[in-house]
Amino acid sequence: HTHMCYSEFNDILPAIAAMDADVITIETSRSDMELLRGFGDFNYPNEIGPGVYDIHSPRVPSEAEMTRLLEKAAQVIPSSNLWVNPDCGLKTRGWPETEAALSNMVAAAKALRQKHEFVA
Repeated sequence: HTHMCYSEFNDILPAIAAMDADVITIETSRSDMELLRGFGDFNYPNEIGPGVYDIHSPRVPSEAEMTRLLEKAAQVIPSSNLWVNPDCGLKTRGWPETEAALSNMVAAAKALRQKHEFVA
């Protein structure tokens, strides 16, 4: 498992794939999932967890916002390879906003799984 912060990944996708990490998590919420396009075009072989909310902001995104981002991700990444996670770690956030955001994130994941009948 590896995590990569915001970057222009297209030029280094072969090297990322060669790392053979079972899962890569990347910060994608602020790019509105645009950073995933390169992974889709490259046919990245492993699992990907695109971040569905910006942990650098104290704003708690709604379930609907995160569901919309997951829908965009599901258009690029096969459902069997799609993870659901925040952009990054949560150490800069307080408990109330973290719990609210994670609760919305879990609800968004459940909604997407139900809508698309993903196997959890």
